[in-house]
Formats: sequence, structure tokens, C-alpha cells
Amino acid sequence: MATRKQDVMRLTQRAVIFAVATLAPLACVVATAVAAPTALARATVPALTAGIKVTATIPVGQHPVAVAVDPLTRTSYVVNELSDSVSVINERTNTVVATVGVGHTPSSIAVDLLTDTIYVPGGNGEDHENTVSVINGRTNTVVATVTVGDEPVAIALDPATNTIYTANASGNTVSAISGRTNKVIATTRVGRAPQSIAASPRTNAIYVPNAGSNTVSVISARTNRVVATIRAGKGPAAVAINGQTNTIYVANDGGNTVSVISGRTNTVISKVRVGNESTAIAVSPGTGTSYVGSALSHTVSVIGRTNKLAARIRVGSEPDGFAVNRRARTIYVANIGGNSVSVINARTNRVIATVRVGQAPFAIAVNSRTGTAYVTNVNDNTVSVLTS
Repeated sequence: MATRKQDVMRLTQRAVIFAVATLAPLACVVATAVAAPTALARATVPALTAGIKVTATIPVGQHPVAVAVDPLTRTSYVVNELSDSVSVINERTNTVVATVGVGHTPSSIAVDLLTDTIYVPGGNGEDHENTVSVINGRTNTVVATVTVGDEPVAIALDPATNTIYTANASGNTVSAISGRTNKVIATTRVGRAPQSIAASPRTNAIYVPNAGSNTVSVISARTNRVVATIRAGKGPAAVAINGQTNTIYVANDGGNTVSVISGRTNTVISKVRVGNESTAIAVSPGTGTSYVGSALSHTVSVIGRTNKLAARIRVGSEPDGFAVNRRARTIYVANIGGNSVSVINARTNRVIATVRVGQAPFAIAVNSRTGTAYVTNVNDNTVSVLTS
């Protein structure tokens, strides 16, 4: 029997990244989706609530695959892949206040809090439109459409330079867009099939895992040239950065490992064994701890400051999306196969809540100021709102 994740991935068999720039160092939450095997045992999830519950269920567009939160305006942006749109949610009222048309089959999103601008790559379907829609957050209208490389599957931004980057999977390139002019200022060739991307504003470096080459390309944001090519594990699919320690973490889907890279030397300093099908990774800026979701193991692996495995936490079925609440020191995990969200206490590495949400929860984002989390449910076209 096919799993829920397989049903979803018949439509979305590519990487999905959603990133929010903060006023502090850039924080990225990365989720990568791949096809799942045909057999999968269901995980047993403890019946915990810890006061966290669904307080609203909001209808959005078809197949919502990504979400990002602007904590300054208390607004959430939901990418609807099959509606070619972005739903804009007002957190105060939990209602959709605007639906913005974007390019075909959008799959990722980035929000620049400094400029109140939203960037949405599109054109990942058969038409390969290959554009980025630029949305003004004040008017909720598209103010520019930028043509980029072939099949932009992931996006990141550097608020320090006001530059946006797309990883173009079929073009084997990265497009750099000026946030001031909304024009492509550079196209950089990387390895085969880049699947995700992350930017480090502190070091002006861009990191691009190339699933087809088993490498990570390091691009200088100053020159837009590749300054290093690092051998990673098999099938590098997702990347996250610890800006405080200048350390990069790459989840290798095919090798069930995480490659830990020093941003100072651009070398692999550790390789950590994690669970099966590890395609989602996040770093908690406050603790420097990394969290890796493994869909086939139904676990989250915790990598500590020493870059060694600190814990392995049993969560729901097929964990695939992460969000970090820095203030509360909690980690939210969307379990696409279990129709649930697991909430982890970052201090104890224990699941403190398991919340039932909609069908096939895929992506998740949290407003650290209010503690409100937003979960996209791709099979019933809704967003679940979690509060405590």
C-alpha cells in the first residue's frame, strides 16, 4: 500500500525550502521531500498535549506545500502548488486576507523582514516557467516577475546584501537576484541537481547541496563564484547553517548521514549517522543544536554542539517539516504520514505534545514572538493553527 507521503510526492517530487530572514542572523527552516518506499510501518505516538492545541483550521489553495511567517506584521504566507497562488493569513483573525497569483507550480518561499518583501519561485512543472514572483507585503501584490534558471526548486536570501538566491535543479545553476532592482545579477554553475540552498549573512557565503554530484558548492556572495566544492555523503538533500559557530549541516538522504562542514575551512569535520531517509534539517540558533528528520525511521536525530549524536527521538509517522521556536526552546515536527505535529522540548529532547492536525501535514512555521505555529495540510488544502 502506498504511504500518504507517496500520494503527496506524486505531485511534488523535489526539494522544498522555506526560509524566513530575521533581524538577527539569518535563520532557515529546510524541508526536503522525496518519494518514499512502498512499505512503511506506522510509528506509535505518545498521547501528549502539554496545552498545545489546534485553535483554527483555515481553508487555503490547492496542495499547500510551504509556509513562512512574518512575526513583525503577524502575517503568514502559504504557497499553494496546484493553485499557482499564495494565501496571506492575518494571525490576529486567522483568516485569509488576500490570495496572490504567482508562477506555475510554486514550491518554496522566502520572506525578507527588512523590506517586507516575499519571494516565490515558480515553474517547476512541465512548462518550466522558471520565474520568481516578487510580492510587496504591504499591498499583497506582485511587483515583479524575475526569470531565473531551469527549475528553481529552492530559495534563500541574504538580508545583509539584499540578495536572493535560487537553486535551479535542472539547470545546475544558482541565480542571484538583486532585491533593489529585482533583476538577475549573476548565474553561477554548481553541481548536478542542486536541491536546496542556504545563505550565511555573517560570512557572505552560499551553500548548495548537489544531489546528483554528492557535493556541496560554496559560493562567495561578493563575487558570485564557486570558491569550494565539498564532497558530502550520498544524495545531499537539505542544508542548515549555525551562524554562531559558522558550521553547516547537510542531510544526506541516500547515505543516512549528516555531513558537518566548517565554514572557516570548507571541509567536512564530522559525519553523523542518523535515521533512514533523512531529508529535513533545522538548527536552533539559541542552542546550536541540529535536528534531523528521518521519514522511514519515524525519528528526529539531535546533533549537539560537539557535532555528535546527542539523542534520537521517536516522533510521528514520516517526519518531514521543521520549525524552531527560539524563545520557548521547542521544536515543531510535521509528521506527514501520521496527520500530527510532534512538539519537542529542546532542553530535555523529549516529545511534550502530539497534536492531531489535518491530512498529510507537510510544512510548518512558527511565530516565535507569539508562539503560534502554522501547519500546511496538503491533502485537505488547509492550514492548522497551533497555540498554547
